[in-house]
Amino acid sequence: MIKSVIFDLDNTLIDFMRMKKLSCDAAISAMIGAGLNTSKHEAMRELFALYDKYGLEEKTIFQKFLKKVSKKIDYEILASGIVAYRRVRAGFLEPYPHVIDVLFELKKRGIKLAIVSDAPRLKAWIRLVSMKINHLFDVVVAFEDTKELKPSTKPFEVAFKRLKLKPSECLMVGDRPERDIKGAKKLGMLTCFARYGNPKAESMNADYEINDIKELLEIVE
Repeated sequence: MIKSVIFDLDNTLIDFMRMKKLSCDAAISAMIGAGLNTSKHEAMRELFALYDKYGLEEKTIFQKFLKKVSKKIDYEILASGIVAYRRVRAGFLEPYPHVIDVLFELKKRGIKLAIVSDAPRLKAWIRLVSMKINHLFDVVVAFEDTKELKPSTKPFEVAFKRLKLKPSECLMVGDRPERDIKGAKKLGMLTCFARYGNPKAESMNADYEINDIKELLEIVE
């Protein structure tokens, strides 16, 4: 019997990559408007190459970007990019369709809800609060809780301990099979691949696969 549903956050509850791309697009446009000498296409390519190298949560990504593209940091250009990025990001932090309805229905059924995310703790909470769903979760496990990234089993183990449940009583839902599904399977959890968040990925033999989060309600039944 499923007593808890544990969710990944980015690209499972929130369309994180779309938010990231729109925010970066605005940042690049603002930096070019402030005097950065590059094309928008080339700038986006360089920026996301740096994200691939340093991670999507890298705090100094625009500083690294300016050093790479123009060999120096012009702080007017840097500030223009950061302001534009934050403005778009703040306006886009919304959950995928049906997320809120599904979370409320799961709570109504007595299912405990948890987050296991690789995101830093503050950023995870900012996203949850911005989407106005923070109060729905019994447990939130972020990077600082273990200092290890999925598919390490440690983040999941922290969630089980706080939920006071066995792995077999929990369903893990995530968009990154190589992290979410692989890590959960090591512990004997039920797994659900959120294909809507990562359409081209292999499911890695997840127990379930969904194209819309509302399909979770049938699985939990």
